[in-house]
Amino acid sequence: MANDSKDKNNPRWQSENNDLPKEEDLQTLRKEIDQIDKQILELLKRRAKVAKKIGEIKRSKGLKIYIPEREKEIIEKLLKENNKEFPEEALKTIFLEIFSACRSLQEPLKVGYLGPEASFTHQAALEQFGSSTSFIPLPTIGDIFEEVERENIDYGVVPVENTIEGVVNYTLDMFLEKPNIKIVGEIVIPVAQHLMSRSGDLSKIKKVYSHPHALAQVRNWLDKYLPHAKRIEVESTAKAAQLAKEDEQAAAVASKVAARVYNLQILKKNIQDRTDNYTRFLVIGKDKTSSEAEQTPPKRGVRYKTSVLFAVEDEAGALYRALEPFYRHKVNLTKIESRPSKEKSWDYVFFIDLDGHVLEDNVKKALQELKERTKMVRILGTYPKEV
Repeated sequence: MANDSKDKNNPRWQSENNDLPKEEDLQTLRKEIDQIDKQILELLKRRAKVAKKIGEIKRSKGLKIYIPEREKEIIEKLLKENNKEFPEEALKTIFLEIFSACRSLQEPLKVGYLGPEASFTHQAALEQFGSSTSFIPLPTIGDIFEEVERENIDYGVVPVENTIEGVVNYTLDMFLEKPNIKIVGEIVIPVAQHLMSRSGDLSKIKKVYSHPHALAQVRNWLDKYLPHAKRIEVESTAKAAQLAKEDEQAAAVASKVAARVYNLQILKKNIQDRTDNYTRFLVIGKDKTSSEAEQTPPKRGVRYKTSVLFAVEDEAGALYRALEPFYRHKVNLTKIESRPSKEKSWDYVFFIDLDGHVLEDNVKKALQELKERTKMVRILGTYPKEV
């Protein structure tokens, strides 16, 4: 019976293979694909022309080019209409690159990030703004705030917290020093460490370069699969990738962007010991870049987050009185952090993140009461929520 099933003259074989595409069917389908690709190109060209016209209108009215809530709204609608027929992550990536390309036709954006090139902050910037953007690596978080304030760059991307290591205090402190800097977006990415090399051959690896934190995050994997390889600490994962590119017997533990930038082959993906390690980044801009978002009603289908900075009087129950309106108006606080005010000893300010847009009724009422119960309130930004 087994042999009969392989006989092309056997009715059973013919029945089982009736649905297999024939050679002429394959050629027809390829022609159809070519036609679809041509239609996609024509639509992209049409979209580019419309985007240029929109850019001209925005420039004439002094409106900002980058509107993250608008891009988020489009993505959410497309994902809903897609109904999971096309891979969702790929769909997001494709359209984010389309947004980036069309945005560059309106006005090329300059975005600063915490360098060096191929760092996780660089990866976050790429995922937010797309590759049709001018990215500028800067040495410190303070430099990013400074360049945004001086309008040498349009936006900056800075780390603000990690699920394992906690908040980046330097970032919070910079909001105290630069009162006209606002938050216009957030990006959350997994801290995924990959092993990469020039040769792509695991058996050739004699040494592994990376930042001390990255090496600590992949210790178990290295102990199991590369126990005899020498582990060498360097100042960044990007530097590790650069060194691995120069040595066929070396590998680097770094991000996927590092593999792309330095033309390395990924030997093994996601070798980190913990899979629940995420870093949240903020997109910052000059005060004028976010004022529009705060005055525009929230887009349907887009979830928002609002970040607030406030200070209370040094008296019993002051913090309780400040936070009580959020409970009463059913506003969910997702984070609260305190930092020294730097004005006098033992004086603190508080940073909070809350669910909702500043123009939603319950949020507006809670914030108004917060202003009445504190000595200082500053809205740092209202923006599309990632987590």
